[in-house]
Amino acid sequence: MEPENISGAFLRLVQIMDELREQCPWDRKQTIHTLRTLSIEELYELTDAIITEDWPGIKEELGDLFLHLLFYARIGKEQNRFTLVEVLDGISDKLIARHPHIYGDVKVNSEEDVKQNWEKLKLQEGKKSVLSGVPGSLPALVKAIRLQEKSKTVGFEWNNAGEVWKKVEEESRELEEAVSSGDTEHMEEEFGDLMFSMINYARFLRIDAETALERTNLKFIRRFTTMEETVAASGKKMTDLSLEELDAIWNAVKKKKTTD
Repeated sequence: MEPENISGAFLRLVQIMDELREQCPWDRKQTIHTLRTLSIEELYELTDAIITEDWPGIKEELGDLFLHLLFYARIGKEQNRFTLVEVLDGISDKLIARHPHIYGDVKVNSEEDVKQNWEKLKLQEGKKSVLSGVPGSLPALVKAIRLQEKSKTVGFEWNNAGEVWKKVEEESRELEEAVSSGDTEHMEEEFGDLMFSMINYARFLRIDAETALERTNLKFIRRFTTMEETVAASGKKMTDLSLEELDAIWNAVKKKKTTD
């Protein structure tokens, strides 16, 4: 088997991007702002493929993302802001600087040591807070995970999962009290605190809360659509059945889908 011609394939895509930008009316019209939402969509399509382990899909979506990255680099060049070479050199330099245990004489004993060194180096580079690297536009659940991971690197962390679970129980009681009060704003606050604690607990269990919730979403979709198909096969509509009847079908679907 011939070795992969990575540089050739990459330069081919760069050339195609340049040709599209110069010759295609749609590509010429795009800006960093019009591309932004499309890039977000492409990233979510990649995450969909990842969670289902759809490898052909992952390959395709990676290609789409590569195109978007080159698109931004091309626009950056046109605006005299930066070049593709500067982008690539920039990430290479950053990786070398932030991995002194590989490219220097720093010794590490674990993955946690690597993470802590990474955050210390970022602060030395001028970051004002270990939390500054968490994008404000992240979905709230993902943001909570990243905030907890970041704060952990400077020692702000529970000792064990048992302590975190006690916090979950405490927040659950506080939510119950808020519900009893009837104060919507207070309920929202305590509900958020409970979710944050549950996400923290998932982290201690070495579970990705975002992935866990998405798997549950997909499971619900599979079961619900199967329930719809079951009802349709009987010649009825979902709205024709009572909640008790729908619940009985739901439970039957759950028993059949033992792999869920």
